[in-house]
Amino acid sequence: MWIVFSLLAALSAAIVVTLSKVGVKNIESSLAFAIQSVLIVSVAWGVVAWQGHLGQVQQIDRRTWLFLIAAGVITCLSSLFSFQALKLGQASRTASFDKISLVFAIVLAVFFLKEKVTWQLVAGAVLMAGGAILIAFSGAEE
Repeated sequence: MWIVFSLLAALSAAIVVTLSKVGVKNIESSLAFAIQSVLIVSVAWGVVAWQGHLGQVQQIDRRTWLFLIAAGVITCLSSLFSFQALKLGQASRTASFDKISLVFAIVLAVFFLKEKVTWQLVAGAVLMAGGAILIAFSGAEE
């Protein structure tokens, strides 16, 4: 089932890139991100409330809070960088270059989460990075 959700996330991300590119056309990228963020927060808390998980907030330990807060700050930075990249470049090229995050995620997972390295993982990461770089640096500038 994780594959279905991963594919839905990828499709959603592709749609977000396309819509965001149009959205940042006539306004500052940080303003576009701020508007989108308010909606994200509203929908996210709405889902939590709808699923009946609001009570779990009290049960979150300090260590988990620290990791979630750090991840939230980094998510904000990532989105601000992505919106600025979309403002300045083509959606297909900026989105592909952004996917090099996969390589970074693999490296971080291996070193910090002690995930197993296989030749397939390395080969896939190299191919993904190569493809992202090829797409990002292909074609003419806007």
